[in-house]
Amino acid sequence: METGFFTQWGGMALGMLGGGLAAALAGIGSAIGTGLAGQAGAGLVSQDPSKFGKAMILQVIPGTQGLYGLVVWFFCMLQMGVLDGSAAGMSVEVGLRFFAACLPMALGGMLSGIHQGKVAAASINILAKKPDDWSKGMIFCITVEFYAILALLASFLMLINAKA
Repeated sequence: METGFFTQWGGMALGMLGGGLAAALAGIGSAIGTGLAGQAGAGLVSQDPSKFGKAMILQVIPGTQGLYGLVVWFFCMLQMGVLDGSAAGMSVEVGLRFFAACLPMALGGMLSGIHQGKVAAASINILAKKPDDWSKGMIFCITVEFYAILALLASFLMLINAKA
């Protein structure tokens, strides 16, 4: 019995697309977020170089989503069997499960990274005007981080049973 290309490779392709989107979109969100915070930080540091360390901490915070996306990509590839070569011949249904399992991190990571960057940029304004209160800005950033962690958790829990 002859099988078509999509039947043979479609499941693996869909799963890899999901993992790739988790890494890429979360990375894009982090790049935008850290860029926004970095622009604000550069402006502050040009006026007061002594605040570089605290501004850098605020800039780095939106970068975690990209890391979470990469973790989801790696775990997806591991669960699919891409790393040991057993993913070939995966059904389209199973591939769709892997694709769907990666969507929370892909979308949640992208959006939370962008918005966390905006919060971090605003928090750099706190650092500029009230340096002793800069940790309050970190708390605002951590509030957004919570939703990135929820997206990571959702993708991780879905990936655990995607192949079953």
